[in-house]
Amino acid sequence: MNPITAVPDGELYDANNDPRILTLRTRAKSLCFDYNAIRPGEDHARLAILQQLLGTCGKGIIIEPPFWCDYGSLIHVGDNVYANHNLVILDGAPVTIGNHVFIAPNVGIHTAGHPLDAARRNQGLEFAKGVTIGNNVWIGASAVLLPGVTIGDNSMIAAGSVVNRDIPPGVVAAGNPCRVLRPIIAADAQRTRF
Repeated sequence: MNPITAVPDGELYDANNDPRILTLRTRAKSLCFDYNAIRPGEDHARLAILQQLLGTCGKGIIIEPPFWCDYGSLIHVGDNVYANHNLVILDGAPVTIGNHVFIAPNVGIHTAGHPLDAARRNQGLEFAKGVTIGNNVWIGASAVLLPGVTIGDNSMIAAGSVVNRDIPPGVVAAGNPCRVLRPIIAADAQRTRF
């Protein structure tokens, strides 16, 4: 069960009219606002807000502002994670980010989706499915991760990719929709481009 929505992942819930959900979202937006307003160099103040906002906050985490999320409490971040500017995480379901993950600018991690039919969409109904990012993953600039995907350990997602299905461990993946291009091999230790 999803602690924010009190429904199983993938089930519809009312994200726009449920007072409890609105209260939780307002709290997160306020903390994000405060986080984004902190002056450069005040790393301790930023970390203190992340520790209030996120469900789990590992050691050595850096999220460059601006950063926005829906609830925060469903985001679990491992150790030594770096996220560049303009990270948006819509965490209506759990988002798990492993250790040693690099996230480039303008990345969106979206657990929320909407019904295909306009009548239910117009009622404010949505669903959410969790997103998991393994250890040692690099997410390229302006990539979008859609509801329910898992990215395996040691993989790289190229800039501009739209990830709509699981990506296995140890591969380079790219495109819209994102697909595996090739495995990461020993010779990649000498390359600067893929």
